[in-house]
Amino acid sequence: MGNNTLDSSNRSAAIYSFMDMVAKEAEEYAAEHTTPMSALLEEIETYTMTKTAFPGMLTGRVEGRFLQTIVRLSGSRHIVDIGTFTGYSALAMAEVMPADGEITTIEHNAEHAGIARGFFARTHCGSKITLLAGEAIDILKTLPDAKTDLVFIDADKQNYRNYYEEAMRILQPGGLILADNALWYGRIFDPKDDDSLAMAAFNELVKADNRAEKLFLTIRDGIYLIRKR
Repeated sequence: MGNNTLDSSNRSAAIYSFMDMVAKEAEEYAAEHTTPMSALLEEIETYTMTKTAFPGMLTGRVEGRFLQTIVRLSGSRHIVDIGTFTGYSALAMAEVMPADGEITTIEHNAEHAGIARGFFARTHCGSKITLLAGEAIDILKTLPDAKTDLVFIDADKQNYRNYYEEAMRILQPGGLILADNALWYGRIFDPKDDDSLAMAAFNELVKADNRAEKLFLTIRDGIYLIRKR
């Protein structure tokens, strides 16, 4: 009779291998069972996956639909999008906002900003979007207190704490923050590098913040959904 027991290291490896497989299959299954995005958003996805250096930064169908659902349910009309990249998240939200809705999206990379502007110019929804190029923290500090309905954070991880504090300032009571990459590829569980340490610290900051109600979601790479009291 064979020995079916695993030592701790092998057991751990087996669990992670299994979870990696399930996560990949679950992601594919979720995308297949989610309503496709608009033709332009699908084009942005294809462009980002094939012609940019960091395709993993793409929001994608599942998270894009989630953002749209949150915008619809919350009735958000004034949104700040921190980290434009190729424009997917900003355009996804703009598509479901009312005609008088406004999105301010912030991008520090000039090349990415140019790509996003090109896509925004191809749709009437682009008129709802104002792209501000520069350092996000500096731009956020110019925005007024308590005038924003929703903030989506998907930018440099070491500034998440700073973005969060500015988001809390500019949000009206009852406003929402969605912080992407809250799981940070699982590295938050044993953080070693600066980005992983920053994300782990950010999550603990939000958890302890009595100014907010929060829900940690395991959609894709994790979304921390936060409501300002």
